[in-house]
Amino acid sequence: MPDHKDVRAILVRAARAEARRDGSRTIEAEHVLLAVAALEDSAAARLLADAGLTEDAIRAALDREWEQSLAVAGIAVRMGLLPEATPDGDRDPQIGESTKLLLRRGMDASPKGARFGSMRILFGLLDSERGRVARALQTAGVDRIALRAKAAEALAAGTR
Repeated sequence: MPDHKDVRAILVRAARAEARRDGSRTIEAEHVLLAVAALEDSAAARLLADAGLTEDAIRAALDREWEQSLAVAGIAVRMGLLPEATPDGDRDPQIGESTKLLLRRGMDASPKGARFGSMRILFGLLDSERGRVARALQTAGVDRIALRAKAAEALAAGTR
């Protein structure tokens, strides 16, 4: 596992890879959630895993959320029946609005000057009751508010 001295850069690289995998032109909150879960030796990844949110579980929840969202629009789709996304190799995905928002929320979660680590990013992810991540967590049966409270406790205790 890479050194966590620059967690934000690690997450941006990992989240960018997730966005590419999705064929997305932007790095959104769901890509960041997957990147946090991939940091297996971080406190944030352990908190997610304790809630049953491994990378595979998150991917499954995101797939179910996508199917449910399309069903609301009257489109019946089952994952695995569609071709894989085709990444755009000519472009790097850019930071999307949901990622900008979660980063702002994460920055607001700790005192100024505190190191920006994966727990602050996780807090920012969990601090929204709307959006794809919140819907996927609900689909997975995860209590987002309780998980957010645990992240806040960890931040208060000095966990990065």
